[in-house]
Amino acid sequence: MSKQKTKPSAPAQDAQATALPKMSRADYEAKMAELHAELVKLQIWAKHTGARIVVLFEGRDAAGKGGVIKRLTERVSPRVFRAVALPAPSERERTQIYFQRYFKHFPSGGEIVIFDRSWYNRAGVEHVMGFCTDDQYHRFLRLCPAWERDIIDSGITLIKYWFEISKEEQTRRFKARIRDPRKIWKLSPMDLESHRRWYEYSEARDAMFAATDTKVAPWYVVEADDKRRARLNCISHFLSLIPYKEIPHPKFVLPARQKAKGYRAPAYDYHFVPAKY
Repeated sequence: MSKQKTKPSAPAQDAQATALPKMSRADYEAKMAELHAELVKLQIWAKHTGARIVVLFEGRDAAGKGGVIKRLTERVSPRVFRAVALPAPSERERTQIYFQRYFKHFPSGGEIVIFDRSWYNRAGVEHVMGFCTDDQYHRFLRLCPAWERDIIDSGITLIKYWFEISKEEQTRRFKARIRDPRKIWKLSPMDLESHRRWYEYSEARDAMFAATDTKVAPWYVVEADDKRRARLNCISHFLSLIPYKEIPHPKFVLPARQKAKGYRAPAYDYHFVPAKY
């Protein structure tokens, strides 16, 4: 992948976003239903073959990573599709090898692990906010490509997504979160700081791509100003990267219900939930 294709370009993104008509909810839901059916096929194939898949979701704050992860996992088994969103490292984890806290979440056979943020925190927020030293940061960028190659050589499929939005769209989404009591939980001091430090995060992204956008583990950029299209495009692309096949499964027939054989429901004073709605 050439850097010209992978490096996000906000002006080009804005031009594309304005050229496309808004997708209707009905059209969006119909296309998402088709993708959900394919994800179920992928789930069955992964269990059948013992495939191990790791998917990383990185990108700008408020770029919609969580929305895509929700759509990826809402119609499949959480025992196959596991979403991992780690909190800040504990005191014990800070004394470990940096990658160590991520190892324990890696997939066993038949599992797909989705990281909502990942080891690339070191190349982003930790570097920009000064949570790691310059030596730790440069060591990470130097070692990460070799570590990811080793992951892939071990038989794991590794897929990396970066979600990019324009400055204007990020501002709009942050303001919506501030106004909407249903979304206020999505805001943190780090989110607000990422809005202020837009260009510092841009420089960190560019350095990360230059060091870790490799042939064996490329970065795939999702243009995410349009949430509906971003979700569909990302999930469709993800499916295209996995050589899954539909695995035949038995057709189910609903059996007839057994006879009561004298059973009678007891006159029990159940604590029913009030019918408020």
